[in-house]
Amino acid sequence: MTQKNEIYDAIEMLAKAKDIPVDTILEAVEEGIKAAYKKYIKRSSTPMNLSVVIAKGHDIQVYARKSVTDSVTDELQQISLEDANRMRSGYELGDIVEVDVTPKDFGRVAAQTAKQVITQRLRDAEHGKIYDEYIDKENEILTGIVERVDARNVYVELGRTQGVMESAEFMPGEEYHPGDHIKVYVLQVHRNGKDAYRLPQVSVSRIHPGLVKRLFEMEVPEIQQGQVQIKSIAREAGSRTKMAVCSTDLSIDPVGACVGPRGMRVDKVVSELKNEKIDIIKWSEDEAEFVANALNPAHVINVYVSDEEHICRVVVPDSQLSLAIGKEGQNARLAAKLTGWKIDIKSQSQFNELMGLSAQGIQQGNGSVIADEAEDYDSGIDDDTIE
Repeated sequence: MTQKNEIYDAIEMLAKAKDIPVDTILEAVEEGIKAAYKKYIKRSSTPMNLSVVIAKGHDIQVYARKSVTDSVTDELQQISLEDANRMRSGYELGDIVEVDVTPKDFGRVAAQTAKQVITQRLRDAEHGKIYDEYIDKENEILTGIVERVDARNVYVELGRTQGVMESAEFMPGEEYHPGDHIKVYVLQVHRNGKDAYRLPQVSVSRIHPGLVKRLFEMEVPEIQQGQVQIKSIAREAGSRTKMAVCSTDLSIDPVGACVGPRGMRVDKVVSELKNEKIDIIKWSEDEAEFVANALNPAHVINVYVSDEEHICRVVVPDSQLSLAIGKEGQNARLAAKLTGWKIDIKSQSQFNELMGLSAQGIQQGNGSVIADEAEDYDSGIDDDTIE
């Protein structure tokens, strides 16, 4: 076993090269030697408790840990007091003695067997380190390079591991090609269980609202400094996003801060999202004001709030009804998602008609809710009346 004299030096070199603690590799080597020993001696019974000593400049030694007893009933786990004191005086009943059981010819075959376990443990340790690095990146943005594309997934090189973007996370209308540099939002970092040959898998997205949030955090210093806060985001990726912001400093306009000088800040986000439209809304604690703002660019005459039904009934000028609802109900739908309120939009003339038909008017809840945060828009209005 003289060739094993160099194992400790090899462990130190591996630790430095792989950036893994020496103790982690030592533990892997010890487990590998134990497995090799049990296989090499080819006995039906082997000592249950083994320990391995790997010291710099010394051969590897395998020891069986045995309990000192006055009557031995299991030679694999026990040793008599007489035999123990023959090894070294001073042992008492109940003490643990480490008995050297290293075979004299414990050589190449054992080392090869151990190598398989060592290799796997080293791989596990390295992958564990990569997992620890990327688990901290959940809910963050990473820039990656598209490696390959198939019908179901886009595979993105993220540095030390690979990101996988499923088709459900593709941005509508966006095409991906090998070599493309893209920013992605990290949804989740997965371990791969017993499959030590695979790196931790990172699930990423291009449609998550968090991508918009992180992009604005990167572009707007006031958000980074806590002077402007993003309160909520509603997104239909590839088409339109509404984002509600507020300021903790009365001297700062939160909407203007996000738009930036000559629109430079919002333009950078829009460019990254392939010209997705972005409405930046001023958040308000007042529900009626917040809902009215959320329906931008439509002008709102009045908002009636029903806390019991969790509905906001909104009145807009006749000329603004289509604008408030939006094409295929998108503006109303995003406003509902942004605010968390169901929204019933009526034109001024529709509202006046309802007031005339019912003395209680809006209190009776006449009319139907046309948008809420969980449902698609269904107004009963012909498509050709919607801008």
